[in-house]
Amino acid sequence: MRSAGGAREDGACVEPQAQTRMIDVLSITLPIYIMIAVGFVATRFGAASPADIRSLGSFVIRFALPALLYKSLAERPFVQILNAQYLVVYVLATGLVFAAMYALARYLRPGDPSGDAIQALGSSCANSGFVGYPIALLCAAPAASVAVALTMIVENFLAIPLSLALAESGRHVGKSFSAVARHLVVRLARNPMIIAIALGAATSFTGVALPKPLARAVDMLAMGSGAAALFVVGGTLVGLKVGGVTRDAARIVAGKQFLFPLVVLAAQLALAPALDGDLRKAMFIFASSPTLSIFPLLGRQYGQERVCAAAVLLATALSFLTMSALLLVL
Repeated sequence: MRSAGGAREDGACVEPQAQTRMIDVLSITLPIYIMIAVGFVATRFGAASPADIRSLGSFVIRFALPALLYKSLAERPFVQILNAQYLVVYVLATGLVFAAMYALARYLRPGDPSGDAIQALGSSCANSGFVGYPIALLCAAPAASVAVALTMIVENFLAIPLSLALAESGRHVGKSFSAVARHLVVRLARNPMIIAIALGAATSFTGVALPKPLARAVDMLAMGSGAAALFVVGGTLVGLKVGGVTRDAARIVAGKQFLFPLVVLAAQLALAPALDGDLRKAMFIFASSPTLSIFPLLGRQYGQERVCAAAVLLATALSFLTMSALLLVL
């Protein structure tokens, strides 16, 4: 029943208009653009030097991001983040897209297996924390926190370690398998992100929390990861010769923005038709998010920094259209 002014008197929720949804999405994605622009302008006009950008990038990858990963896992009960159907679907989709894009890159770019592995990561790993999660809160609030935890488990225990392992193995072609395996184990064991994931999972499983002063320090580091990572992305774009990386960046973005959501949708229909509706919706939102913002930082040590930065820029720009259209459908 409506009053004279057209308002619902029974208190029922009214589905938000498509226009309102688009405004909500823009309010989430626009700050991402602004932070990238701030990094670009600061570096372009000398407020930050390329050396500053590299140092800030090292801070993010070694300290701030590991703190965020630890926090995202440690703060959720272990039993809460175990949903077998969600994990099976997302693991399968991630693995299939990674394998397909890696094989395609190997065919188009022979001679650089390390770079190919990093590029495949860009098509199979989303900006789940900084873009996917806020949008999932708009459309699937009850399941958003569980979904982001499950998604980050797949990304951080499968996609990123697999990519780094293949990238490292590509640097040691010709050596014995045992020598390469030992090198990979040692390098991954020293990786701050891998250490943070393992510690976060252990904390979630045991329920043994950090002492409050240490926990607050971790929180402070984690809070700085998003803005710092986007600032570094913007600074990396200064002097980018797009013509030299357009093909690789476009292939990465096509895999992430179109292939990955389609594979996730197909896997949902085939393997998890009974999956909770909000979880299904949240998973599709994460799959449709642009590539992870730290992509250029991960690609730096393998000579892929500029390609990765261009892919982040293109994917984030394209996501304005793709995710706005997705919200209209959802």
